Amino acid sequence: MAQYFQIHPDNPQRRLIHQSVEILRRGGVIAYPTDSSYALGCTIGNKDAMERIRRIRDVDADHNFTLVCRDLSELSVYAKVDNDMYRLLKRFTPGPYTFILAATREVPRRLQHPKRKTIGLRVPDFPIVGALLSELNEPLMSSTLIMPGESLPLNDAEEIREVLEHHVDMVIDGGPCDLAPTTVVDLVEGIPTVMRLGKGDAEAFS
Repeated sequence: MAQYFQIHPDNPQRRLIHQSVEILRRGGVIAYPTDSSYALGCTIGNKDAMERIRRIRDVDADHNFTLVCRDLSELSVYAKVDNDMYRLLKRFTPGPYTFILAATREVPRRLQHPKRKTIGLRVPDFPIVGALLSELNEPLMSSTLIMPGESLPLNDAEEIREVLEHHVDMVIDGGPCDLAPTTVVDLVEGIPTVMRLGKGDAEAFS
């Protein structure tokens, strides 16, 4: 049975954030709200939790996981970023975007795209996520909470608990999120290419 925490979206309760991070550190999978949609998350080093997320989502080994980072300086640890990319990322972070970038050696191979050696990274603009990342002191490995056969993410924490109470260790109720996932932008070749339309403004990259 999953733990269920109601956390204030603007002023996250410190005690609940601490308890949430303890669940993550013990190997848990969480469902949590972001500035776009709800997502599934676990710690970077937890291979078993990553496989649990794969099973929940019913995705294969080619699925791109995302590292959710606190800020741009943390993002640059995990991705190869030149000056032009850095300026672009600075303009659009924090925000509802996922950027596909060439991974550095800091990224475990199992988190990279098996052929392209890339990783998705993002910096959300949402206090609950910021509080979790500050307490955890490392990025979250994350995937949009879209169930198999569905085109839109789950948006209601109560529904998420009903659907996933035996599959995740915790559900954070931060109120309803947007139905749109992030806009995904591929920067690997240096020219922004929009791979998925979402909440972020795709026109900015055309």
